[in-house]
Amino acid sequence: MSYSEFTISQIEGEFNLIIQERVEIFKSIKPVTPSDLLKEILAENIPLALEIDTEKARSELIIAPILVELRKHFQRKISFFSGTEFNVEKAKGLTGRCDFIISYSPKQLEITAPVVTIVEAKNDNIKSGIPQCIAEMIGAQLFNEQKKNQIPWIYGIITTGSNWKFLRLVENQVEIEAIEHFIGNLESLFGILIEIIETTSPQFLTHS
Repeated sequence: MSYSEFTISQIEGEFNLIIQERVEIFKSIKPVTPSDLLKEILAENIPLALEIDTEKARSELIIAPILVELRKHFQRKISFFSGTEFNVEKAKGLTGRCDFIISYSPKQLEITAPVVTIVEAKNDNIKSGIPQCIAEMIGAQLFNEQKKNQIPWIYGIITTGSNWKFLRLVENQVEIEAIEHFIGNLESLFGILIEIIETTSPQFLTHS
């Protein structure tokens, strides 16, 4: 078994999880204006990605540029990984390739402190990506426990590039946000991504 093969019922049973739906994770969002460069890139890339209409195009043209901007915002003190094997515990099925992982470390050679797992929604179906995302979040949580990383919770994101849905894993409880966020409101979306990094472990980071 791998991350992508889990179902919700398997996750609940095997990992003794409590899943809460329709939770308000971000009670107040402070919009953050990204750089003019990112806005220019997305103005060109979003229509093209939607015309090509493949997961690969959305990943390369929409998701990756946003994560590059996020890394730059934090003065490259975080790292992100794309299409990387993240094999934590084979016996529990916590293995496989993750679409994206954000880590609390500037190191790009290996994943050392995962805090966000990101799943590209298959066939534009956000709901279908929930089990895989939760499984990857559990893998990240276990990895941090093994490495003694003091990270209190793990965030998950399922995205089509256009739509973004957020989850949070705290101990054995998974919160699934009620709403989806949209690329059309880039300032709000970018503000959420920044808040995730700042509130999970702010002592790691100082930024301008």
